[in-house]
Amino acid sequence: MLARERQERILSRVRADGSARVAQLTAQFGVSEMTIRRDLDQLDSEGLVDKVHGGATMPRQAVTDEPGFSRKSQLKMAEKRAIAREAAALIRPGWAVGFGGGTTAWQVAQELGAGAVTGLTIVTNSIQVATAIDPEGAGPNVILTGGLRTPSDALVGPVALNTMRSLHLDALVLGAHGFDPGRGLTTPNLMESEINRAMIDGANRLIVVADSSKWGVGGLATFARFDEIDILVTDTGLPRDARTALEGAIGAIHLVDVQGGTADEGH
Repeated sequence: MLARERQERILSRVRADGSARVAQLTAQFGVSEMTIRRDLDQLDSEGLVDKVHGGATMPRQAVTDEPGFSRKSQLKMAEKRAIAREAAALIRPGWAVGFGGGTTAWQVAQELGAGAVTGLTIVTNSIQVATAIDPEGAGPNVILTGGLRTPSDALVGPVALNTMRSLHLDALVLGAHGFDPGRGLTTPNLMESEINRAMIDGANRLIVVADSSKWGVGGLATFARFDEIDILVTDTGLPRDARTALEGAIGAIHLVDVQGGTADEGH
């Protein structure tokens, strides 16, 4: 197992249980205490856990914290790729498709970038999404809004808002900083929340792409209710209580099996 994959699994356990002890992790992964301590040092340096005596806990994170794009793109990579493949299969030829500034939405754009789905126009406020499309290839046309750049490489503010409010989308692909029943879809950036809201208002259907680690995570601003989501694409790591809470509100839930590459479709 690669070190980064082990670190992601350690992070998943800490998020699920709230903490993890070195002794438990060495037994789980069959490696030395020194290896686990190095993993925890790495996760602590990235702000993903707080290393404490004998193990690690969830970081004391403020709802206004906004990790950068590069850091976020390294997390849950296998889940994001599997989710992206499933979401890309939902896009139809000739559509105008909006993309938010999240790393999972960026993965979906990469899936579409080669032009397998013809006649697409991609509308985005994400610099990373726009650069995922080769301008000299056979891929989609790209409309990139202007605006103020955030740590997530998203463009926000009046210029971006004016662009999005003037356009109509067949579908919108959005990620989220976090989601749970009490908050809906959240982001730590107020201006990014505002443009997400404008994109939702102009879209015929909302496709949310978010791996299971986002469950129970809250941000400063809510930008969508669950009953506004037409399709949620996530992975089978989503807890059973989360599935129960979401099934009554969301149009359809696609659960992607990261190992097998398949998806179970909900109601």
